Amino acid sequence: MPADRHAGNVGRMEFGPYLMLASLEGAVTAAVLALTAIGLSLVFGVMRVVNVAHGEFYMLGAVLAWFVATSLGGHPAVGFAAALVVAPLLVGLLAAAADITILKRVAYDPERTIVVTIGLLYIIQQVTLMTYGPEARPVEPPFNTRLALPWIEWNGGPKLFWPWGLSTTSYKLAVIGAAACVLLGVWLMMTRTKIGLIMRATQLDRDMAQAFGIPVDRVYAFVFGLGAALAALGAVLIVPIQQAHYLMGGDPLLLSFIVVIIGGLGSLPGTVVAAILIGMSDGIISVFFTPTLAKILATLLVALVLVFRPQGLFGTRTA
Repeated sequence: MPADRHAGNVGRMEFGPYLMLASLEGAVTAAVLALTAIGLSLVFGVMRVVNVAHGEFYMLGAVLAWFVATSLGGHPAVGFAAALVVAPLLVGLLAAAADITILKRVAYDPERTIVVTIGLLYIIQQVTLMTYGPEARPVEPPFNTRLALPWIEWNGGPKLFWPWGLSTTSYKLAVIGAAACVLLGVWLMMTRTKIGLIMRATQLDRDMAQAFGIPVDRVYAFVFGLGAALAALGAVLIVPIQQAHYLMGGDPLLLSFIVVIIGGLGSLPGTVVAAILIGMSDGIISVFFTPTLAKILATLLVALVLVFRPQGLFGTRTA
């Protein structure tokens, strides 16, 4: 019997650190997913536009990060810091230009914008393939110190363990912190600034906002560019962990739609909560089972939300 109890304690001690490791991986996924999904939620919430090209703006951010980082050379931190500024800015300007030249011309009609953004998706993807190539290429992180993961076992009192081989990196923790700061900044912009007030007024009633002198077209261009820039920023943060590839926009687009539907279309708090839910579950299930199972469960959750709460967890039911 004592031997059985000892075996059980060892099993718990082994499971605990791996659960912590899976949770950290899920937190990184959730952080980047929240940035990507919040951009999609902003675009839909303010403009009522379903941006199917959102994943390609994400991909473009990663590819531009590779171009900037490799072009500058020197210490990795210099190239990465430049990519962190240049890539989202360029992607945001490209998206704003696409809004002015394309979306505005179709009067933001829901059906036409879906077709237009699908076309934009393939244009960005094929241009990237012709210029960047089909290879997956890494970006060196600015810092990457390995940190051992401690685990506290409470059997008979707290005991601190340092399991051999279980560790994370300082850069992954920095990704979580950076994403949290950006999300806080977006919330403050929407709730405490004049541009946020203008965006919310445009979201509530476009015609009334225009009647009060708000330049709705410029607001739409800004919002579309901001949404794309947030997706590109998420890609820049993740590309030192994953490699930049011209087909990497598919999964972020799918997961972003899942997050926005679960959280509630246009709801920023709901998007963040849903991103944490999906990101954490994806990380934990992928570590202990398979990534495919994580995607299946996320899709089932979307189906349940659509059946029992179509407006999403934090959305409001329309009349």
